[in-house]
Amino acid sequence: MTLRIPLLCLLFAVPLLAAAQGDPVSEAGRRGILRRGQESPTEHEMTPAEWKRLQLAAADKSEEIMRRAQKQPGLLAQYAVMQTAYDGNDDRAFRLIFGQYLSWFQTWIGDYDGATRSFSIAQPPQPDDAPSPLNGAWHTRAADEVILELAKDRKAVFFNEAHSAPITRTLTVELLARLRAQGFTHFAAETLYTKEVEGLRKLGYPTAKVGFYTQEPIYGEMVRAALKLGYTVVAYDAEDAGLGDARERAGAQSLYDQVFKRDPNARLVVNAGFGHIQKSGVYLGGSSMGKFFRKISDIDPLTVDQTMLIQHVRTNQDHPYYGPVMQASHPAEPFVYVDGNNKPWTLKPGLYDISVFFPPEAVAEGRPTWPSLGGARQSYSVSSDLCRNQFPCMIEAHYTDEGEDAVPADRAVLNVIDPNAPMSQRVLENHGSAQSRLYLYPGTYHLTATDGRGRTVASQSITIAKAGSDAKK
Repeated sequence: MTLRIPLLCLLFAVPLLAAAQGDPVSEAGRRGILRRGQESPTEHEMTPAEWKRLQLAAADKSEEIMRRAQKQPGLLAQYAVMQTAYDGNDDRAFRLIFGQYLSWFQTWIGDYDGATRSFSIAQPPQPDDAPSPLNGAWHTRAADEVILELAKDRKAVFFNEAHSAPITRTLTVELLARLRAQGFTHFAAETLYTKEVEGLRKLGYPTAKVGFYTQEPIYGEMVRAALKLGYTVVAYDAEDAGLGDARERAGAQSLYDQVFKRDPNARLVVNAGFGHIQKSGVYLGGSSMGKFFRKISDIDPLTVDQTMLIQHVRTNQDHPYYGPVMQASHPAEPFVYVDGNNKPWTLKPGLYDISVFFPPEAVAEGRPTWPSLGGARQSYSVSSDLCRNQFPCMIEAHYTDEGEDAVPADRAVLNVIDPNAPMSQRVLENHGSAQSRLYLYPGTYHLTATDGRGRTVASQSITIAKAGSDAKK
């Protein structure tokens, strides 16, 4: 999957920017969509043409740094190159563009809070927002229950996600088994590589090479679950179709051709980014994959938005409904609003059928607790003792019945260190700690600690017991 010009990844994230004139990042800044510190300069500071030139130069520089990072021996070394480059350059255009690149690597190493600090898309109020559910005859229900009820008679369910916020993947992972029990047969995910998917099906577990986002452990669990549950896994994203309508139309056509054209009785679950799944309206100045799919297949998918009503790094980035809803509901798990007839509330009527609220993040041992996947995965504490004084150190837990090339069940980095700093300042602020925790399903795992050169410095086998029991080494 070509990810050139990450400005367009920002466009994918914010469908309403499609109607904007000029460059998308400037428009995002004017509308308050970018996080504080990423705002575009005013015309008094520089001309729009100059700002666009700087962004394109930053995109080129970002690509070059990522290519250099990917030559390093191991993911931890790759991340270190990315983080060092970001920390060492305060240029506004560079940080705006490169922050998204860095956020991908941060999700891959399990630094989820770091990812949201590096790249965050705020959710200001928009004219097409529905009235707040607090102002009508709406009440809360668990998101999983309502989605399952709505999906019961549907041929297709489309979930979206925010690529730098894997919390938006958790509900999809949790629902896959129950959707399979309802009769869903196929699973498709954005950026799975077409040339690798047949090998993926035979292998039975995800590896880093089968898709761009599969390196992130929750995304890996999504693909792994689909395979183990017996879904036919589909790579639909058009890698060489270009951008805008070309990519959206090709993706929709691929879904139809691979699934419903071959089996009219099939039922499909799709995971895609942001507005790709919206089924009406304007997207990137044209149409979305969801809208094209609806036209091509004559199937109305259930569209579930999971990206707009989440907690952001700063409260002023949250949608104005988010804070009051959390104060009124005090939720522990993702939830939705329905009326007396169980009709779901949606922030964007016509675009999405239902909008999911995710609760504020809870943190333990330096990591959020939502990777427990609703309590299905148990926490397992890890400390710097495993690293044998080799820092930075990455801890990974692999399923014992999978190969070494498998995406691990979880990762955590301990004590990210700058080797050029004096000893008293070696731990980079906000980039690591001496202890953390992994989240793992009950079962047996091969635990490894690797250093910044990709070398294994320690390994051990562990068993994660069911809730209420102790993990065993």
